[in-house]
Amino acid sequence: MLGQLQPLLEPGDIVIDGGNSFFEDTRRREKQYAESGLKFFGSGVSGGEDGARHGPSLMPGGDREAYLEIEPIFQAIAAKTDSGPCVAHCGTDGAGHFVKMVHNGIEYADMQFIAEAYHLLKDIGGLSPVAMADVFSKWNEGPLESFLIEITAQILRVQGSDGAPLIDQVLDKAGQKGTGRWTAQVALEHGVPIPSISAAIDARVLSSRKAARVHAASIIEAPPRPKFDGNVEGLVSQVHDALYAAKIVAYAQGMDLIARVSDEYEWNVDLGEMARIWKGGCIIRARFLDTIMSAFKAEPSLPNLLLDETLRKGVQQRQATWRSVVGMAQQAGIPVGGLASGLVYWDSFRTADLPQNMTQAQRDAFGSHTYQRKDDPDGAFVHTDWLD
Repeated sequence: MLGQLQPLLEPGDIVIDGGNSFFEDTRRREKQYAESGLKFFGSGVSGGEDGARHGPSLMPGGDREAYLEIEPIFQAIAAKTDSGPCVAHCGTDGAGHFVKMVHNGIEYADMQFIAEAYHLLKDIGGLSPVAMADVFSKWNEGPLESFLIEITAQILRVQGSDGAPLIDQVLDKAGQKGTGRWTAQVALEHGVPIPSISAAIDARVLSSRKAARVHAASIIEAPPRPKFDGNVEGLVSQVHDALYAAKIVAYAQGMDLIARVSDEYEWNVDLGEMARIWKGGCIIRARFLDTIMSAFKAEPSLPNLLLDETLRKGVQQRQATWRSVVGMAQQAGIPVGGLASGLVYWDSFRTADLPQNMTQAQRDAFGSHTYQRKDDPDGAFVHTDWLD
């Protein structure tokens, strides 16, 4: 389509791709158009049907001077919050589509956390969909306030034609369009750990194997379900805190990925601005983003969100409950890969000495891959004949 369009354009014309295109394709297309004096923008657009009607979050990437021409249009159509229009120039070439890709990866994680919370409340707490709707509505009045929490409460109240909760009739096979998978692939290629996002992708893929799961359920014995003490209010509070802590950690992973790739491609993505433009219009819009904005405003070069005092304390204050929820789920045989993987990230990130010294020794032992010594961490790589 771009090839067919190009002969009809004149130097200085601006073409905008508002789809979920892979950012490396956008970088290539931007370069090709620039060779003919044309401007190409890859703009992330988030908001779904609500964003289409009331204003989306826009994440454009391309030539900065050209952006000044489209900026008034984008600001006019973007969602508005108390922090301004939900649009910002993300950087050159593929920056906009990259930021949107990571946005979607965070969205995958957020949705998985909510699904796991729903599972725990239903299977351990025994809450009905209507009772859970009340819980999510209450959560939406506090620090978990977000679009996804809001619509979860609404979904749980919808009844089918038979008057029963419609959610109970929805087949448990989750689809995906590929942006989450791209996020995981790019993170691997650039050496950035995003286990919460990867766990969310794995959960969707596993869910799609419905026939195999149904068969497995008939022959693999589940663990004995621990007796629930009946304290539903306590369970709700615990799941709330685990959900909030996992959410912080997922954003830390996503922002770290944006920062690392931004540095590599010299995009100079402003992470505080990304949090600002995600406050409205987009699927992951949430009250929590104000805290992230403040973190990057206080320290624009913050290496990781978990190093911000407010966010770090937010997890520390809830980590005991988070661990309890994950442990409860594992004892009951309830899969909580999202919540558990976030906890592993938190524990790994805060651990000064990880067991990968053994991994390095093994690599050197069987393949002479060498290693560095603790007493000379920036020094030369050395080899030891471990097996002689």
